Amino acid sequence: MRFSLLLLWFTAGDWLQGPYVYYLYTQYGFNKGDIGRLFIAGFGSSMIFGTCVGSLGDKYGRKRASITYCITYILSCMTKHSPEYKVLMVGRILGGIATSLLFSAFESWLVAEHFKRGFEAQWLSLTFSKAVFLGNGLVAILSGLGANLLADTLSLGPVSPFDAAACILAIGMAVIIYTWSENYGDSSEGKGLLTQFKAAASAITSDEKIALLGAIQSLFEGSMYTFVFLWTPALSPNDEDIPHGFIFATFMLSSMIGSSLASRLMARSSIRVESYLQVVFLVSAAMLFSPVAINLFMKSSGHKGGSLTPTGRLLLLAFCIFETCVGIFWPSIMKLRSQYVPEESRSTILNFFRIPVNIFVCVILYNVNAFPMSVMFTMCGIFLVLAAVLQKRLMMATEKPKTSDWSSDRAVDSEAEPLNM
Repeated sequence: MRFSLLLLWFTAGDWLQGPYVYYLYTQYGFNKGDIGRLFIAGFGSSMIFGTCVGSLGDKYGRKRASITYCITYILSCMTKHSPEYKVLMVGRILGGIATSLLFSAFESWLVAEHFKRGFEAQWLSLTFSKAVFLGNGLVAILSGLGANLLADTLSLGPVSPFDAAACILAIGMAVIIYTWSENYGDSSEGKGLLTQFKAAASAITSDEKIALLGAIQSLFEGSMYTFVFLWTPALSPNDEDIPHGFIFATFMLSSMIGSSLASRLMARSSIRVESYLQVVFLVSAAMLFSPVAINLFMKSSGHKGGSLTPTGRLLLLAFCIFETCVGIFWPSIMKLRSQYVPEESRSTILNFFRIPVNIFVCVILYNVNAFPMSVMFTMCGIFLVLAAVLQKRLMMATEKPKTSDWSSDRAVDSEAEPLNM
């Protein structure tokens, strides 16, 4: 329970920043192209530096990597006070590094600690689903409402949620320093980064399941992160005055519903994760195709400073269904990673998975002024359809007779007490 609470605390620090990132940049006077380049800096730094910091976490300790995440993200939040483009660019680079650590160090620490204490693998599914249900659901909803309270109700401005996030991260870092034990990915501390990279690359290329898992994750997350950039201009094409914090909270409520569904699905032995994710990807694709269809038959009647239009409300419904699929995706993909990704190179492999994600998003955002939003939504939908095809292939691969399994020799002590989560 202690780990789950701390993870939720860090999740709050991350979600507080979500509703007002795009809006803050517009308040500083930057256009869509300028904002796109800022987002590129974040995804690009995650791609370039992420694999390195993930490997360093495997080698020098996941606790140290988690502390580095806190420091890096706090510095990123501090840069939001400056309207200078170069300073904001530095902040996005720091944020990209922090994001890579968030999606590798914490999960790697938990998995290593879990098996080190000899607990049952099935308990990880419960932990992951609860973390996503509460973190991507309840905590994210409260964070969105809190950000709206700070920025709009209390009139503290769009930078205030970032200040609150920095305070939360600082407190969480202190808890990690004094309560966490250290664990490592490498059994030999003599391994260098190049050796780790080769081991991770070998694991991906030699095991079709790992390669497919990485491709599926990249396609889904790439579409998801592009959606993060697109939802604000999609719902306010004429600069309507929309409640960013409340809309964000609605998205997170949808994600919370999705993670609850995932928990129920994973609890049923008759339903395989590899099977139902195919449906999730197809529904996600349909929802991101919907802006194209809706704009073909309905014209926006909004105006600058106005409220959410009927077209915007219909889009909001489609986006909420997409967020429900996101809520199902996260605990499900965590479960698959715990099954197929080898422990000794987990952080490195997870960050390898993020390289194509970041390339995909950077290419789209670099050309954000060259294509209308309908084209970008269509591209995301196509990639989600491809993810469904690869998911089908993964299910077929897992049904083949196993010749070897890296986790088959892992000792499990079913009599041990549960990890304090």
